[in-house]
Amino acid sequence: MDEPTEAGAPPPAAAGAGGPSEGTGREGGGFWHALREVTIVVVAALVISALVRTFLLQAFWVPSGSMEQTLVRGDRILVWKPGGQPSRGDVVVFRDPGSWLADPVPATGLAGILSQVGTFVGILPSSSGDDLVKRVIGVGGDTIECCSADGRIIRNGEPIDEPYLYPGDRTDQIRFSVEVPDGRLFVMGDHRSDSADSRYHLEEADGTVPVGNVVGTAEVIMWPLTRWATLPDYADPQAAGSAG
Repeated sequence: MDEPTEAGAPPPAAAGAGGPSEGTGREGGGFWHALREVTIVVVAALVISALVRTFLLQAFWVPSGSMEQTLVRGDRILVWKPGGQPSRGDVVVFRDPGSWLADPVPATGLAGILSQVGTFVGILPSSSGDDLVKRVIGVGGDTIECCSADGRIIRNGEPIDEPYLYPGDRTDQIRFSVEVPDGRLFVMGDHRSDSADSRYHLEEADGTVPVGNVVGTAEVIMWPLTRWATLPDYADPQAAGSAG
């Protein structure tokens, strides 16, 4: 015998008739939960990448042959930012101190936007056209001259050995004598005949670069993979900033 029901009460719904099943609800909730987790992971990765780029490491693209053969055109390098004041012999990336570079032509449209975003978060190397890469030859208090009888750069009265120079290249394209002010650097490219460095800007603060313009020291060639390497350490054993 059927159990009695209250008058006017609707009959119980048949299984599967009308409305979403419990399983369908779980499946929908699972999709949105997974999407939320993926979004959180991606955003966190981008934030971490941006922080690393801002405070620790930044990638740069080498656009010229002025640092051959230490760095060649097209290399992507990693620059260590919290290194303190550079030493003699360090390879540094620095912001253009004035008029060393021609005004860059920025990318436009979607490609330009994507490039700027990729550079900001650290996915793409910087190629803004505002940065240069050179080697520190003199620090504050040093006297840098060109050249000795055998064509070498003279620092504080002594010719210096430069094993990183481009093979067969000369370094005496311009004769000069500069006393580097405190807080500034005298920089030159390793490929001297193909480098418009401090020697070519002597009319502006004797060609020196403010230490505050230095982004960091180049440490690693990360691309192409066939050239992956850490840069040789030619830093002067004397403390940075002490003439001797």
